[in-house]
Amino acid sequence: MSRKASALIALCCALAGVALSACDEATEAESAFTGTQKIKVGERSVNVSCSGNAAEGRPVVVLLHGGGDDLGKLSGLQNTLAAQGRVCSYDRLGAGASDQPDGPQSFESTGKILTGVLDQVAGGEPVVLAGHSLGGLIAARYSPDHQDRVKGLVLMDATSPTQEADLRQRIPDSATGTAAELRAQTLAVFAGQGPEKLVVTDGEVRSAGNIPVEVIQHGKQYLTAVPEYGAGLEQAWSEGQRKWLALSGRSNLSVAANSEHYIYVDRPDLAVRAIQRVADEAKSE
Repeated sequence: MSRKASALIALCCALAGVALSACDEATEAESAFTGTQKIKVGERSVNVSCSGNAAEGRPVVVLLHGGGDDLGKLSGLQNTLAAQGRVCSYDRLGAGASDQPDGPQSFESTGKILTGVLDQVAGGEPVVLAGHSLGGLIAARYSPDHQDRVKGLVLMDATSPTQEADLRQRIPDSATGTAAELRAQTLAVFAGQGPEKLVVTDGEVRSAGNIPVEVIQHGKQYLTAVPEYGAGLEQAWSEGQRKWLALSGRSNLSVAANSEHYIYVDRPDLAVRAIQRVADEAKSE
């Protein structure tokens, strides 16, 4: 795949959406297991990995992968964080070893799966959600409706809450060549034609309460590889990261120098410190 193609494919994996809703009561928590195993959430099989031991008063950290990825991509980050406490990750429906979705997914149905996973890996304990790209979007949309459970957020180059509008503005329908092709591909993903079949729309940022929030933005401007429109895409991405600060009065934005989209791969030190800092702040409350 060319660098030009890779630049906008990152946008396909970083979608904006609507708020997540609460789900039905889940089955009895099975928060003691470690390793990777399949769990049942309703009638669906979900692949989950957990590492580390629960530490008294410390929230369980749950990692959310980006679009097109799976929990295996997060294994290095998870193993490092496990030295401080319990850390889990999971494959969403349509990703990794979890079941395929029956049809188009919404953020409501994706939120129900997340709640079912949290019930079984954390029980009634508080959690910190740390999401990359699409996973960051899901975490940010989920948290306002689950303030009793989510006590901290880390968003690693998460999708702009207005990603579709940003894309349509920065790459107009009059574009031609590679940019036009990638615009069409990205909008197809927005319409639910991606691996997770997730249909998304733009949405406003709602408060998740006065919780610690770390927003980390890539510092290496890889989107400039898109001919003619790259600089505008980078500007829109930066603006989108700043919009996430409205999640909490305790939000902080930082830039990961020398990192492209995969911040936890390019700068794992920054990702680990941010997650540990949020978990420590959540523990002290």
